[in-house]
Amino acid sequence: MSAAERRAELSGLRALAHPLRLRLLSLLTARAMSASEAARELGESQANVSYHMRHLLAAGLLELVEEASLRGGRAKRYRHNPASGESVSGGSLDDYTVLASAVAEELQRRSRERVAGAPGAFSDAEVWLPPEAWERVRELARELGVLLHDEARPRGTPGTVRASATLMLFEMTREGTSE
Repeated sequence: MSAAERRAELSGLRALAHPLRLRLLSLLTARAMSASEAARELGESQANVSYHMRHLLAAGLLELVEEASLRGGRAKRYRHNPASGESVSGGSLDDYTVLASAVAEELQRRSRERVAGAPGAFSDAEVWLPPEAWERVRELARELGVLLHDEARPRGTPGTVRASATLMLFEMTREGTSE
């Protein structure tokens, strides 16, 4: 891996390692929005959202999809690039630890909004798999990510279910070693 690829990979992990950025990616999955539109939806300041969107854009996690004239200025609308997850799959142990912490914080926030008694799914595993099974699991996760992104609708769309999905797969060192 080249130094440039490594820097891009790390910037992607760092860009993800903030709960507001994770919320922005979720919001920008269903439709393109400007920083001011996203700020209104999330109840955040436009300056704060704009700052975090710049980091996501620089990391390749957002794509510019539209520039529109708005009150004498230009509004840039961005959307989450669903293929971007592959670009941030590497990184150091410290990078992943920071990312896992941000994901855990965001998952706690979402869990407080869970509909009590509604059906869901849960799976947690630390297992040893044959390489072929590990590759199949990763492929199924990619397919699930594509389905989630393709079917996402704008926030509050009538007839939709607001759902949370978090899946973080990674290969681990052999137990008790640092290989």
